[in-house]
Amino acid sequence: MDICKHCQSKSLAANKLVESEIEELEHSCVSVDFLQGEIIFKQDALSSNIIYIRTGLVKVHIKGPDRDQILKIAKGPTYLGIPTTLGDKVNNYSATSLTHVSVCFVDIRTFRHFIENNSEFAYEIILDLCKEELSYYHRCVNQLQKHSAGRVADALLFFADEIYLSKTFNLPLSRSELGDLTGNSRESVSRILAEFNQQQIIQLKGRGIAIINHSLLKEIGKKG
Repeated sequence: MDICKHCQSKSLAANKLVESEIEELEHSCVSVDFLQGEIIFKQDALSSNIIYIRTGLVKVHIKGPDRDQILKIAKGPTYLGIPTTLGDKVNNYSATSLTHVSVCFVDIRTFRHFIENNSEFAYEIILDLCKEELSYYHRCVNQLQKHSAGRVADALLFFADEIYLSKTFNLPLSRSELGDLTGNSRESVSRILAEFNQQQIIQLKGRGIAIINHSLLKEIGKKG
């Protein structure tokens, strides 16, 4: 059926595969759709597949001593679980759909074969992992050195500028989940959003967010 060959959401790495490798990918890849709130893969479960998010939003989260910590919000098309699958036999974190999500499960043996035999494919995967590591370092600095309001401002800007590409959007996270993402309590998140709304930085209606003063929100995020 040439599903992989004609896929509109292929990664840069998959675009480096030759015809025979695309056919191999076809036979070792399973496409699955997930509804909002469904677990895509679970922490501590055995893993034998590389996960590729074709479309949709996913939260990646890990169990902490007291509660889950959201590590990142991932938007397709993107790979998930490469470090945990290649580096270990079990998942070191979980992934849950925030919207309807289309996922490809690629057999780890096929993925390793591509890395070992196609240098261009391997280069794109390494480049993707390097970008993700640098992004993780920036997130760590923000979590450690910024105050609560700065972290919430950064999160709102992230959803507006990188996820939805719009100043008006519906927040895909509850107040508690936004706290898990920004290292705040649910109460702190609710208070900060209410203050932003009162100061006319944003317009707030349930999960609906409209950023009114983008420059001021960016300044809050920058100063932390």
